[in-house]
Amino acid sequence: MKRFIYPLHGLIILLKKDRNFMLHLFAALLVVLMGFIFGLKQVEWLFIVIAVFTVLFMEVINTSVEYVVDLVTTDYHELAKHAKDTASFAVVLASMMSAIIGLIIFIPHILSMFK
Repeated sequence: MKRFIYPLHGLIILLKKDRNFMLHLFAALLVVLMGFIFGLKQVEWLFIVIAVFTVLFMEVINTSVEYVVDLVTTDYHELAKHAKDTASFAVVLASMMSAIIGLIIFIPHILSMFK
């Protein structure tokens, strides 16, 4: 049971520090609801799950990088900025990938409503 205490603390810290994580969770909930509404196939769910968790993983890693950089230095340093900016860009890439996957999966379902 102790093994789950630390990850739970991590989740609580994430929810307190990072509003973007909450936004991603909200978006994931909407996507899952849409998936049930449109009756996604198993392979579509697979891509949705991968896309959602990739964004959440990257947001966790980004927040971790921010904490480590802030631990190492409180002064402005160009390399610290680069570390934070590149970790942030990883979240953007994951979000773009997820949006593209979502469009590929959901557009045909949405269009079929108008036939």
